[in-house]
Amino acid sequence: MICIQYFNSPCGELVLASMGDELCLCDWNGMPCAERNLCRIRRYVNADFRTEPSSVIEQTKRQLDEYFAGSRKEFDIPLHPFGTDFQLQVWRALFDIPYGETRTYMEIALKIGNAKGVRAVAQAIGANGIDILIPCHRVVGSNNSLTGYTGGLGKKKFLLKIERKYDTTDRI
Repeated sequence: MICIQYFNSPCGELVLASMGDELCLCDWNGMPCAERNLCRIRRYVNADFRTEPSSVIEQTKRQLDEYFAGSRKEFDIPLHPFGTDFQLQVWRALFDIPYGETRTYMEIALKIGNAKGVRAVAQAIGANGIDILIPCHRVVGSNNSLTGYTGGLGKKKFLLKIERKYDTTDRI
């Protein structure tokens, strides 16, 4: 069974889903990406979706509250992302981007050893279904421009501002 709940963040409503003791979705409700990611989960597992709480969703809500308040820089939620091997490789690389910092799509492509795969990397990042916790908002264009974010550039800018405001290293 997949449990679904909603979370009102300061920059929009998130849909959260868990399977067992792992979070499998944290996405912007009402955006096409959320529906695509729910469909992906359905393709991978044959499970009933129910709107009900779970312990991991409640833990995620608490940690998201702390993140938006500036008191949490890392999440320790058990995750279960659904994707291809390539997508999972790209998403793992996103965990190495420190709080308050950004990396370019090219830097991510180089990190995974695929310098010619910048577009594929960008597509994989766009398919991330566990936003914020898998920090795809920290990826920017080669000229440090805010490019592409499935929740919209306003949300990406909001998240980056939160991290800069509370980042004591002031690297951005």
